[in-house]
Amino acid sequence: MFEKIKTIIKLIDLETIDANRKKELDLLVSFIQNKKNAESPILLNYICTHNSRRSQFAQIWSTVAADYYNVSAQSFSGGVEITAFNTRAFSSLQRFGFDIDVDKGNNPKVRVKWNEQKEPIVMYSKLYDDTINPNSTFAAIMTCSHADENCPFVAGCEQRIPIRYDDPKLFDDSPLEETFYDYRSFEIATEMFYVFSKIK
Repeated sequence: MFEKIKTIIKLIDLETIDANRKKELDLLVSFIQNKKNAESPILLNYICTHNSRRSQFAQIWSTVAADYYNVSAQSFSGGVEITAFNTRAFSSLQRFGFDIDVDKGNNPKVRVKWNEQKEPIVMYSKLYDDTINPNSTFAAIMTCSHADENCPFVAGCEQRIPIRYDDPKLFDDSPLEETFYDYRSFEIATEMFYVFSKIK
């Protein structure tokens, strides 16, 4: 794992998560633990409307946290519309120490690397039922209110778990843009580390 990311992880304080939020996150903990106990694949699909910010952060930090705690989970992401992995979001990840390589195009593939020994995570905006995502026995983690409210049925999911985050897009082109993208990324990192820290 890259040194700067290790430094970020050391700053995570799980006690900053309040009790009510932990109850929401514990639904995901239970899903993962039950799958592990059953020796079944742990498939997690983080879903947000445009698959451009929050769901991408969640997929990446979920992957890092699972690796950190040695949990054999596979994390994915998708949306209900195709846009692009927002440049502000992956710029935030660069500030956290991730190595980012971006293709050209309107919806480029973004290779996100956090560990020299691991293959990069290939990210791009896609529908939640894209062919690279699982089509059954997965948890659908709804990371935004719009997708949660407007996508009442997620085909193939075994359990639907709302874990909503406010959209950092609200601060685009403002003096606080970088601050709030980094805040949201770190909040998601903290909660994903909480989830995987609970797996026995």
